[in-house]
Amino acid sequence: MTVRRIARWSATHPWQAIVGWLAFVAIAFAAGTLTGTNQARGEDFWIGEAGRAEQMAAEGGISRPPVENVLITPASEPAAAEVAHRVRDLPGVADVGEPVRSPDGGSLLVVITMAGDDQQAGEHVEPVIEQTGAVAAAHPEIRLVQTGDASQERGLGAQLGQGVLITKAITLPVTLLILFLVFGSLLAAGIPLLLALTAILGSLGLYALASAFFPDAGGAVTSILLMMGMAVGVDYSLFALKRVREERDRSRGQLSHAAAVEIAAATSGRAIVVSGLAVIVSLAGLYLATDVIFSSIATGTIIVVAVAVLSAVTVLPALLAKLGPRLETTRRPRPPRLWNRLLRPAVEHPVPTLLVGLLLIGALAIPGLNMKLGVEGINTFPRSVPEIAAYDELVAAFPDRGASHMVVVRGDNAAQVAADLATPDARVVSSVDGRTQRVELPIPYSAGTPEADDSLAQLRAQPVPPGVELAVSGEPARGVDYSAHQAERLPWVVGFVLLATFAMMALAFRSVVIGALGLVLNLLSVLAAWGALVVVFQGNWAEDLLGFTSTGFIGSRTPLMLFAILFGLSMDYQIFVVSRIREAVARGLPTREAVVDGITGSARVVSSAALVMVSVFLGFMFIDRIEMKQIGLGLALAVLLDAVVVRILLLPAALSLLGKASWWPGRVPEQAPPLRTPAGRA
Repeated sequence: MTVRRIARWSATHPWQAIVGWLAFVAIAFAAGTLTGTNQARGEDFWIGEAGRAEQMAAEGGISRPPVENVLITPASEPAAAEVAHRVRDLPGVADVGEPVRSPDGGSLLVVITMAGDDQQAGEHVEPVIEQTGAVAAAHPEIRLVQTGDASQERGLGAQLGQGVLITKAITLPVTLLILFLVFGSLLAAGIPLLLALTAILGSLGLYALASAFFPDAGGAVTSILLMMGMAVGVDYSLFALKRVREERDRSRGQLSHAAAVEIAAATSGRAIVVSGLAVIVSLAGLYLATDVIFSSIATGTIIVVAVAVLSAVTVLPALLAKLGPRLETTRRPRPPRLWNRLLRPAVEHPVPTLLVGLLLIGALAIPGLNMKLGVEGINTFPRSVPEIAAYDELVAAFPDRGASHMVVVRGDNAAQVAADLATPDARVVSSVDGRTQRVELPIPYSAGTPEADDSLAQLRAQPVPPGVELAVSGEPARGVDYSAHQAERLPWVVGFVLLATFAMMALAFRSVVIGALGLVLNLLSVLAAWGALVVVFQGNWAEDLLGFTSTGFIGSRTPLMLFAILFGLSMDYQIFVVSRIREAVARGLPTREAVVDGITGSARVVSSAALVMVSVFLGFMFIDRIEMKQIGLGLALAVLLDAVVVRILLLPAALSLLGKASWWPGRVPEQAPPLRTPAGRA
């Protein structure tokens, strides 16, 4: 069933389509709520030698247990005793250690060992936090703080959720304002926003169901799903709605709304489907990273893009046909004089224009050669989260509670090897059979520093006797192994996305040239975005301006994530613009004239769509997580570059220079006579 036939059915059966859509969203959301989200477990994150060490420890029954640290300053024995008394019998608490005095005697540490794994600790940490908070309130003369993996995760999650709420509170009215300025009607402006929100709601339910196969990695995954849902959901509705208005204006109101909807489905609707497929294919490349975080992001964003496409070709035509005249405006479209002037250099002087555009992109891309990658961790998390700030206090009072290497030794002579590795402040744990040993080696360096990486390399280079297996984990090891894994998988992801997007463009327009041109232009946008990230985030000049503390590196996940998402989104605009150019060629215009006709004809709607995307992505700058800021700014800059430099300079100049060769080896078919039915009630 073609897009045109689906739209025709929806336009002629609007209530069935609308009720069907609402039922789909409600059922999907309810099903996801009832089944719940399957959270990734600790072993899902194991990578490299660090993952192998964790597996060896788990098989030997000596995995590092999740613990919560309660720091009391100044040292107060009664407060420590009250903490132990309050938490000892709580569900999920396995043991409460005796208070330990800090080396300077000024603080006491109470270590609470949680039962089960990290996920179970996270489920039971809330009552512990409540009880330690009650002790702190009862003893105002002391400072009592709590930190640990579970409480840190809870604090970071709460802050991320608050940041997303602020982002939505800013993004929603800004998006509505942009759409109102575009359409001149509050009703018409509300439709894209409403469909985007319902698409997100349904997608959240479907994502929960999909987590049975692709576990949810938590963190920022849901935030990225919301960001993509708003961006593409609004854009797809915007493209279709503007095309309906355009067809009505072109016929001077003689075309019925149902007929205009059908024409829009045959043109913009087809482009929406092709564009959505291109985005989905690009995002599917993230699965090749073989990483639970990327798999979660790919699953969530693919679902929300697919649902947004579904809404644009089913319920949107029904709404447009049903609301009919109420979506009209007395404001007539203005002739695109500005865009004609902007495009004149590209079509009249394509070679100099190409050079100027390439120089602009190149200037932004060059700093990307100095990109330094790192893994976000305890040292880069915002200190505005109390549990993260408490970690700093803990390490200051108890230096041996900071970063450490976890060495796991397995074999007949494991105990001797572990004894040889152990330092005076090391902690050694043995399995029941003695064949597996876990050695905790505190280091006086923060994870991610060159010193920590050097000490890790030296430890891993230690010779071991025959029959003994040794592997090193710990925060420094996990960071090093994760970055190495990403570097290893990067060529696979990049290669897949490049080949897939080339094939999509070539098939969509039956042109190898268009496919290759789209690939090159998209790649240029991504490289420029990478370079801009280096300029902004690896230095400290923009810290006060954008509200972050530079880590001196770009998150190791960010470039790969930006690559896959940006390739898909860049395809969005290119497919819509090139589709309009191809329509003009099919009407008999020479390619140069078709370039002007196609770009000016889509200029306002594509610019509006880009403005919506930029506003949505920039909203993520309000989240106090450096990784989210990098993703949000990178996406916003790339979309802006794509809308301005690529669409005004590079794309029209390249097509004007290529002329008829743009469509090789295919042939642009003559356009069928447009559907024109008498005006009537839809």
